[in-house]
Amino acid sequence: MKPALIAFLALSCFATAKEAAPDLTKVAAEMSDAANAFVKSLDEAQSKKARYSFKDAERDNWNFVPIARNGLPIKEMTPPQRELARKLLNTGMSSGALVKIDTIMALEKLLGELENRPDHRDPEKYYTTIFGDPSPTGTWGWRFEGHHVAVNFTLVEGKTISATPSFLAANRAETREGRMKGTRPLGREEDLARTLAVVLKDSGKPVVYTETPPAEILTGNERKAKQLDPVGVPYNEMTDSQKEGLITLISEYATRHRAEIAEKDMAKIKADLDNIRFAWAGGLAKGQAYYYRVQGKTFLIEACNIQNDANHIHTVWRDLENDFGRDALGDHMKGHKDDH
Repeated sequence: MKPALIAFLALSCFATAKEAAPDLTKVAAEMSDAANAFVKSLDEAQSKKARYSFKDAERDNWNFVPIARNGLPIKEMTPPQRELARKLLNTGMSSGALVKIDTIMALEKLLGELENRPDHRDPEKYYTTIFGDPSPTGTWGWRFEGHHVAVNFTLVEGKTISATPSFLAANRAETREGRMKGTRPLGREEDLARTLAVVLKDSGKPVVYTETPPAEILTGNERKAKQLDPVGVPYNEMTDSQKEGLITLISEYATRHRAEIAEKDMAKIKADLDNIRFAWAGGLAKGQAYYYRVQGKTFLIEACNIQNDANHIHTVWRDLENDFGRDALGDHMKGHKDDH
């Protein structure tokens, strides 16, 4: 699908969002059914690893580096349990994102072979964790996480679903030799942003705010993302075609999640357009180290390709109000207070 068509479809969602907000009750029911099927399959020892209370501090203890996690890893699941964990992942992610995730995990195996460290780079060290008691109308959460993949969902009363932090990365950003040659799981995230940055710079706009990119995404694995400096080019100072390019880039991140969730997020961003800025740091030529971000009042996208001679990409989508469902949980607790 051409980028212009993707942007048109995204803008079409904007036009209808107020008249027909996406119904998340079906999503909540599917997630609950999948999570309960997974939980039901676990023995006592597995359940102790996979399950936490919803209020446990572990719920927002997320990371994207190759470390041991709290949860049940794929390598400790039976084949049927692996299928059930995959079905849960399917309830939150789009088909395109699932391809990205599978490719990132395959790269982990390739790295293990190249580095001769299969115990450290293990594609079966991806963990599924359930927080609270899954229910179609309840408040609970779940996570799928391992090196370079962090997927977090929080459901509040079956009506609101937060899908952030949402992190995907790839080492290598582009595999240039061997059995996975040509693989670029996050190629669109890079190409769309670079194309927009070049167009903006060529039109005389100050999109490049520094020639020296930071060493990492600035928010890292912070439990609560924060507003960053308002650098770069504002949306309302772009031409129509430049605006289209920016919306297409944002859509690439939003549509990592299933359609109903992506539509909700894009509608929220539509109300924030005048506050959105796009900024680039580093070189604009392919192969040069770079960092970029898209930031509004309510959301933040960060991406960088710095490590391993600028062939190791990190990307993240944050909700500045509702990571881990914080905003919805605040309203939820107020509602309960009012009941007493």
